[in-house]
Amino acid sequence: MDVVVLVKLALDTGQLRVSEGKVDVESTPLKVSDIDRNAVEEAVRVRERVGGLVHVVSILKYGPIQRRLQEAEGLLREVLAMGADDTYLVADEALIGSDQLVTAKVIASVIRRLGKYDLVIAGEATVDGYTGQVGPRVAAELGIPVVTYVRELRVEGGRVVAKRDLEDAVQTVEAPLPALVTVTREINTPRIPTLLQIRAAVRKPIGKLTLADLGLTLKPTIKVESAVPMQVKRRGVVIREGTVDEKADRLVQALIQEGLLTPR
Repeated sequence: MDVVVLVKLALDTGQLRVSEGKVDVESTPLKVSDIDRNAVEEAVRVRERVGGLVHVVSILKYGPIQRRLQEAEGLLREVLAMGADDTYLVADEALIGSDQLVTAKVIASVIRRLGKYDLVIAGEATVDGYTGQVGPRVAAELGIPVVTYVRELRVEGGRVVAKRDLEDAVQTVEAPLPALVTVTREINTPRIPTLLQIRAAVRKPIGKLTLADLGLTLKPTIKVESAVPMQVKRRGVVIREGTVDEKADRLVQALIQEGLLTPR
């Protein structure tokens, strides 16, 4: 079985750099999107059960490309150390800041280039954008079934059987292969590679592609001009005088005045 995993090299939201009131995207480091690690882990588990190969597909969406390429390769070595067999990285100036539609078209083109695939696994969303669109859009481009928010997955008899999280229920569904599933954090706990696995990952291939290699000419339909961080301003009110009970009463009254509490 050939399993394809979609991995986003996302902005590390825990290390956002801010300059002049805007997120400095070029200075913010990248990371493997958290839920995509669950996707890689599940792909490796499927391969361990039924055999085959695990291919990783990623697109570099943040520039500058020349500086990011080395960073991207280091991050992809991490998923190779987890057990993926190879990776394909698409890096092209035209894809910097690209929208979900363009991203999906490029990923689908890479998957078709592989020639054979049975199952595509993606995270339910990425930690920086969190739109949850790319996985289903890729399935639409490929013309295959999609099952979202999967928390438990089995592959048997040429089909996938999945338990998926809905808002008020857990639903069990099945779909014929090839199919695409998006997984949640609950599906597994990503493994920590051993030293031997990390060393072995250095010898695994990372294929680098451009839009020209894929025969594509695409233009984003959406352009992000800037990203502005949320700013939280504190009132700076300090209650110093009185007993503990008096301070608590004054605090409650202040919260009521601000509309944060409702008096009984």
